[in-house]
Amino acid sequence: MENEDKFSRLTEEGTENDYLRKGKELRKKDLINLLNYINFQDGSILINFKHVKYDQIISRKANPLPCLGDKLECVWAEADKPQQELASYKFKDVLVPSGQKLLLVKSDDIRITEKEISLILPEICYEVDFRKLRRHSCKGITAQLIQNSVLFNGDLIDFNTVSFRIEITAVPPQTFQWVDSESPVNLIFSNEHETLYSGECRIIKQNFGQKKREYVIEPLSHQIRRFKQKEFRSTRQELVPSPNIIFRHPFTQKTNDLKVFDLSGSGFSVEEDAYNAILFPGLIIPELEICFATSFNIKCKAQVVYKKIMCEEKGNDWAKCGLALLDMDMEDHGRLSALLHQAKNRSSYICNIIDLDDLWNFFFKSGFIYPKKYAFLEANKDKIKETYKKLYTQNAKIARHFIYQDKGRILGHMAMVRFYENSWLIHHHAADRLVSRRAGVAVLDQVGRFINDSHRLGSIQMNFVFCYFRPENKFPNRVFGGVTGNTKDPKGCSLDTLAYFHYQKIFNKELKLSEPWRLMKTQPEDLLELKNFYEHWSGGLMLNALELEQSSENLDELSKEYQKLGLKRERQLVSLKKDGRLKAVVMINISDIGLNLADLTSTIQVMVVDSDDFTKEIFHLMVSELSTKFEQDEIPVLVYPVEYAENHSIPYEKRYNLWVLNMQYTDHYFRHLKGFIKGTH
Repeated sequence: MENEDKFSRLTEEGTENDYLRKGKELRKKDLINLLNYINFQDGSILINFKHVKYDQIISRKANPLPCLGDKLECVWAEADKPQQELASYKFKDVLVPSGQKLLLVKSDDIRITEKEISLILPEICYEVDFRKLRRHSCKGITAQLIQNSVLFNGDLIDFNTVSFRIEITAVPPQTFQWVDSESPVNLIFSNEHETLYSGECRIIKQNFGQKKREYVIEPLSHQIRRFKQKEFRSTRQELVPSPNIIFRHPFTQKTNDLKVFDLSGSGFSVEEDAYNAILFPGLIIPELEICFATSFNIKCKAQVVYKKIMCEEKGNDWAKCGLALLDMDMEDHGRLSALLHQAKNRSSYICNIIDLDDLWNFFFKSGFIYPKKYAFLEANKDKIKETYKKLYTQNAKIARHFIYQDKGRILGHMAMVRFYENSWLIHHHAADRLVSRRAGVAVLDQVGRFINDSHRLGSIQMNFVFCYFRPENKFPNRVFGGVTGNTKDPKGCSLDTLAYFHYQKIFNKELKLSEPWRLMKTQPEDLLELKNFYEHWSGGLMLNALELEQSSENLDELSKEYQKLGLKRERQLVSLKKDGRLKAVVMINISDIGLNLADLTSTIQVMVVDSDDFTKEIFHLMVSELSTKFEQDEIPVLVYPVEYAENHSIPYEKRYNLWVLNMQYTDHYFRHLKGFIKGTH
């Protein structure tokens, strides 16, 4: 069965001119070995007949029996038994599949019966090429033809990379008169699990059946746009050795092995023989493996987005097909990203195994952990060490770290953690500037490449990236603040300022709110009110990134990923109300101490909606009551907007800017980053 589709329906209709040219000669003994292999595989060969008066050629399949000498005997394939239709035809030749070639076999000594055909093999046969692209038979693919709101159902019979042959059924009151062959149609191919192709096409040929009708249909576009077009695309790299892709074609169910031409974290291109091509724009491959020699394989879902025929002087034309990654397991994508980053810069690492003592030494030496920060960390240093052991030594789906390392020495570091369902926090940017001025920029560039390659993959769940930085810190202000200024669209990139301080837990049962003030579970209408306030006050992306929209889902699935690592991730939303009127929405994030070394992931975040009567005293009573939900005695508190804290004389230690990037606006980020990196060299 392996070779059956090598030539199926190749010359069902045609002329002598279908044979473009003869190739190299093959001796009879080699032909016999090939025929026995086809028998071993339960395969078929093709018997061609030519009309005695006209140039029409028809072809029938036959199954070869074991061949021991000059005589070849075959039995007709069950569906291809010749009947009266062969009375007006004479034997022409035999086509035998040989890998990606076909062998042309002529014979003058033929015997044909109802059940079998036998012939004397010649001393020499030839490889032949054909003018037409090879058509591939299909299995189990349903076809839907849609035109002007009318849908016809049928099946995909066969295809090549420029046209499809389908058979559809007209179910009364449907009639084929409803199909305008001069107007475009929409075509959808599916298996029992999913849609594999859809596109606008035109009808180029049809027969005239009454209940069932065959159409040959050609796509109108030979290139698709899977995603929003980007100015800054993922970097394609040619690796040595180059990997292969192995996949079962969803239409033919045949296993295919193609060489990868170039590769990035968001897609790749492959080479295939132009005549035997099986890929075409729009085709979805539900599962394929990218195989890196014998090192490792990674699985993904991909879609063909373009096809180009590459012509060579010797006539060995080949096709270059580009595929976009639709999805990939996060662990596999991490390994792919690590390989590509290493290929570009041997000092750039993603999620590599590192000695944690070296990492802590780097944090202190680079000044990332400065004395005041360490004063807050010291009391919980054992717990923090344990948290980092889990994040940096296990295969964490919730985290990525980026290292710039030379001769075993860490020179730069940056990390990301998926802290909300569809939002990733960028943090822990540190560099040893005394040794390398490039390290800080290098890891920033790595993070940029990673988010550019990753955000379209469903498994990554990255609709937004965000970070906190202090306005007085020049480097992040130039990078992230600069992106915001250049974007000029708060729904693309935004900055919001929050006040930050530590609250010392006080064990006093009397420090509680009393009527008419109440803390209660946040309701959808509270989030709607918060949204109305925020849109009026800022209009940015904070609520989107922190998933505080009315339609936001809970964090149950994300919490499970944290639990798999032995980590904690909880969120509670409560509302402060006076006489039933919303004053503030409070988000309580509870995570392991030190998950973020600036204490920004285990916090009480207060978003004030109405400051009337919301005094400093009421504020502290609220925080005191909520602080009992935390294990530690010092709880970080974030207050938004910062003007509330200032107007009500609430002392705070510092300001933090919350920067959010909508991943639909990545070009703005990379345009600014490109200029920034250029300016640092």
